[in-house]
Amino acid sequence: MTTPIPFHIPTLHPGSSPVINQELIRKYERPGPRYTSYPTADRFAEDYGPHEQALTLARRQLAEHGAWHKPLSLYVHLPFCNTICFYCGCNKVVTKDHSRSAKYLRYVEREVALVSRRLTGSRRVEQLHLGGGTPTFLSADELSELMTILGRHFDMTINTADGNNREFSIEIDPRTVDTHKIETLAKLGFNRMSVGVQDFDDDVQRAVNRIQSEAETAAAIDTARANGFTSINIDLIYGLPKQHVIGFHRTLDRVIQMKPDRIALYSYAHMPTLFKPQRRIAEADLPSADIRLQILALAIRKLGEAGYVYIGMDHFALPHDELAVAAAQSRLHRNFQGYSTRPDCDLLAFGVSAISNIGASYSQNVKSLEQYYEALDRDELPVLRGVELDGDDLLRRDIIQTLMCDFELSLPAVEAAHAIKFRDYFSTEWKALQELEREHLLTLNDDRICITPSGRLLVRVVAMVFDRYLNAVKIGPVRERYSKVI
Repeated sequence: MTTPIPFHIPTLHPGSSPVINQELIRKYERPGPRYTSYPTADRFAEDYGPHEQALTLARRQLAEHGAWHKPLSLYVHLPFCNTICFYCGCNKVVTKDHSRSAKYLRYVEREVALVSRRLTGSRRVEQLHLGGGTPTFLSADELSELMTILGRHFDMTINTADGNNREFSIEIDPRTVDTHKIETLAKLGFNRMSVGVQDFDDDVQRAVNRIQSEAETAAAIDTARANGFTSINIDLIYGLPKQHVIGFHRTLDRVIQMKPDRIALYSYAHMPTLFKPQRRIAEADLPSADIRLQILALAIRKLGEAGYVYIGMDHFALPHDELAVAAAQSRLHRNFQGYSTRPDCDLLAFGVSAISNIGASYSQNVKSLEQYYEALDRDELPVLRGVELDGDDLLRRDIIQTLMCDFELSLPAVEAAHAIKFRDYFSTEWKALQELEREHLLTLNDDRICITPSGRLLVRVVAMVFDRYLNAVKIGPVRERYSKVI
């Protein structure tokens, strides 16, 4: 197995704001992966299944570089939602029947037990994330039960005197929480919260079927802070139907007033052929490309003026936040939740469609409740597909991760870590990089690739140069698989 690219301090600080070059953005606004993994999830194959995953879990203790002691990151996918948000592309189950979550928890417990029986190596958990769907669809008692299930099989205790090395986070819909539920989450050890907002504009909320007041959002955030949550994230989306610059300006003002520690600003990906709820959005209501770009430019300017550091694709944080500190120290990592400060963890994921990353392998669970229950009734790991990474995959993953997180790449570091001559190994890619240099997306020299400020918003375009799988297909399938990079 190859070693990661060594630590270095980027020449261009990750917190530097990107420069919006409209001509470049229009030219390179093409479909492309988000690179929360490499190879990307659409490259996983069904010849990697339950048997292969069992072997991966069992041989974790045999992996190189001290993986026996490697801590864990846990993810649990909780798919239930009370109502449907038309923009959503997540794997979800819309229901008013809260008894369905009780059954789901019983099967999650079975999966956790199956994985635990096969798992070797450290069971120390440094990171936990509950995602969905709407995790707070679950009652306070059910959330407590879930933490009890995980605690039976993993070391969930605080590992230092102050507990600062543990990150337990949860996605919440403010419409599904009250003071008691937030107090319960705090007692269970959760210290980070991601609050879905998207936009406070009334017309936009009606167009996407998510009616959520500023007051209930602020109340949830205030209650979380009063109960010791150390980091609050707000999710926003630009490009939604009925959205316009003046309306989003008002939303940004309200969000900045709430002063979340982090802000995720996602671009809406309208892909109605893939996501059925999006068919209820009238394309005529979507903002034009120019308006989307104006909204993005406005957000970058206002968040910068409010003191937020630009972390990377979609993410902003206040300077004190761990994400901003990690960016300044070149310790960022990307996983299926976006940017992370825990690069040294193996990721175990539970529930429908959840994706695990153990060493040099990825695996994804089956996507429907029926398939999930049937597999566990057979006492079988509910794995649908996956991939074992070869040496070339590991090399390209390291490069893509580093570019996405640090906006620069040390060629000698890559050569030392992977025993290659960079210009020889990537001779074809180098020509593509030279073209991007002529367009001022990056600069090249004998020992470094640096993404320019005007290339930062298009860093996915640079990463795509190194994607062997992407470059082996024609543009048609790419349009069907991925959203646009801006």
